[in-house]
Amino acid sequence: RLPQAIIIGVKKGGTRALLEFLRVHPDVRAVGAEPHFFDRNYERGLGWYRDLMPRTLEGQITMEKTPSYFVTKEAPARISSMSKGTKLIVVVRDPVTRAISDYTQTLSKKPDIPTFESLTFKNRTTGLIDTSWSAIQIGIYAKHLENWLLYFPIGQILFVSGERLISDPAGELGRVQDFLGLKRIITDKHFYFNKTKGFPCLKKAEGSSKPHCLGKTKGRTHPDIDQEVVQRLRDFYRPFNMKFYQMTGQDFGWD
Repeated sequence: RLPQAIIIGVKKGGTRALLEFLRVHPDVRAVGAEPHFFDRNYERGLGWYRDLMPRTLEGQITMEKTPSYFVTKEAPARISSMSKGTKLIVVVRDPVTRAISDYTQTLSKKPDIPTFESLTFKNRTTGLIDTSWSAIQIGIYAKHLENWLLYFPIGQILFVSGERLISDPAGELGRVQDFLGLKRIITDKHFYFNKTKGFPCLKKAEGSSKPHCLGKTKGRTHPDIDQEVVQRLRDFYRPFNMKFYQMTGQDFGWD
């Protein structure tokens, strides 16, 4: 079946963790890799997309996650034309930490990129922030959300806190299961906190009896960023965060 629920964002928010946690649920069947259908592969058609989906039994939910959908202009209209009833999940985290995490990921692949500080500003002296840099652009959640609300009612989108996914995974998973209309099967007995990684891991992964933590590429140590730059970014994001809290009716506590 085509997916009835999609994790649409955001990059470096905790989408992989959420998907891995959800796959513990017997009524969730999800694609492992990111299909990138509604942003990069749309011309391949719905038949191609459907073929990627796992087979499901009656009463099971088919899911996929591609975090770049949230910032893709065409994605809301495309998903809506597949099915207006698709449930959408967005995992958000503090936009400043998210940007640094995004930069850290790029840095691990291309060690010779410019510093975070120099990429942040269009002009360091005037302190003008370069909003065209994707690491910063993605975190302007209110702006991206406006685009989705043209096609989907706010009640059809669940906003998951990336921070709470770490501090209280069972609590956030409870909200997600309710939103998806699933029995609350995933509870705190499924998790243990891994001190080395700094985030929760599953006691048992899907289809295995072994504990499961996310791979090496998750939970990387962030480089030290000039505190003045961090402060500038906090000030820059604040009004957008406030607007996002208003739009979602949720205070994520980033300020």
